[in-house]
Amino acid sequence: MKFELIFVPYPVIGHLRSTVEMAKLLTERETRLSISVIILPLLSADDTNASAYISALVAASNDRLHYEVISCEDQTTTELHVENHIPRVKRAVAKLVDGYSRLPDSPRLAGVVVDMFCTSVIDVANEFGVPCYLFYTSNVGVLALGLHVQMLHDKKEYNATETDFEDSEALLDVPSLSRPYPVKCLPYGLGTKEWLPMFVNQARRFREMKGFLVNTFAELEPYALESLLSSGDTPRAYTVGPILHLENHVGSSKEEKGSEILRWLDEQLPRSVVFLCFGSIGGFREEQAREIAIALERSGHRFLWSLRRASPHIEKELPGEFKNLEEILPEGFFERTKDIGKVIGWAPQVAVLAKPAIGGFVTHGGWNSILESLWFGVPMTPWPLYAEQKFNAFMMVEELGLAVRIRKYWRGDQMVGAATVMVTAEEVERGIRCLMEQDSDVRKRVMEMSEKCHVALSDRGSSQSALKLFIQDVTKNIV
Repeated sequence: MKFELIFVPYPVIGHLRSTVEMAKLLTERETRLSISVIILPLLSADDTNASAYISALVAASNDRLHYEVISCEDQTTTELHVENHIPRVKRAVAKLVDGYSRLPDSPRLAGVVVDMFCTSVIDVANEFGVPCYLFYTSNVGVLALGLHVQMLHDKKEYNATETDFEDSEALLDVPSLSRPYPVKCLPYGLGTKEWLPMFVNQARRFREMKGFLVNTFAELEPYALESLLSSGDTPRAYTVGPILHLENHVGSSKEEKGSEILRWLDEQLPRSVVFLCFGSIGGFREEQAREIAIALERSGHRFLWSLRRASPHIEKELPGEFKNLEEILPEGFFERTKDIGKVIGWAPQVAVLAKPAIGGFVTHGGWNSILESLWFGVPMTPWPLYAEQKFNAFMMVEELGLAVRIRKYWRGDQMVGAATVMVTAEEVERGIRCLMEQDSDVRKRVMEMSEKCHVALSDRGSSQSALKLFIQDVTKNIV
């Protein structure tokens, strides 16, 4: 029997890429399965990278993996973006279902797979009488944290405050962590009254799912995974990662810049370059950029620094290039560092991390970037800027010992945007020096985890086994 899944990803580049790679993995694994991906209008209309990526997907559509793009020019807010497009999603699903019925050997609709920020699509799945599954693009640890906070909130044992959670000395006993979790390390959305209701409601809806596909692997988060599986009150979790997008779909001008960067890296000694890159919406103000520059120069290490200007209105405009870096960075910086470093705008992150010259990675700590760093065996130091990245930093540094600390506690980050509290040159320099130690315990643990990462995706690896189990359960759950 042929069957079909419909995926609805959140329309930002990181989530789109992970979802598409997940869909590819499933169709490669199961020949009876076809997948349609419904792509909502982009949150940032000026995201040319995402637009080019979507165009390439549509051009590559086939019978097994099809892309349905919803076009709409209506302006909408971030928190209501998906909700406002539910009627269009419903029409798209109805169109697909009608298309199946016209085929001679029509597939059965087996379910809908939604992104963590698309939980309102559960109602569409219910209307069509099919199960709904969650594709969680981050880790098991933060998934379990959100579910735990929701449970405490519903029992009246947890209250967010407007401002003081980042000053709190309180600790949370989170089942997915082996050590107490500082309240001040909570992601911004779980620590403030403004955002908490949305995330609590999101977690409640997670519990309505038939199962969780999670972009991690069992060997990375055994403690968190065991806590989730043994809780007894959550859907089954399938750890099917790392799901990585290892290709760079960029325009010709960026390809040319990328080639120049990669040629320079080929000329450097192994593990001699520290790479600084902060995600698709990460940027810095002038004062912070100067502190980083001072730290890099003092550290004496070779560097490749992807530097972009923080956006004043991230919902309307992505981070851009600084117009004149020589006016912003310390006087004479470029002359003094011309033989050891490069300051660039956009960077082909995956291609850079794959180079033997890279010895350390200063990252915003987005989950995709963390998985890429582990895949290539590159030690990292997280500099969280937004979303769940403060949790990721705590988990990688304190819980798992797979990253180096710049500072223990971070503050001033918002749901999106740039950190507002200055990190000093001394802190950054100390972090870089520790990161680039050639025989550190962190480097050894990262190399060991990198090997486990690759094994997990092998034929008999844990992630392939979880993928097989998911497919079996999907077929059992077909109405």
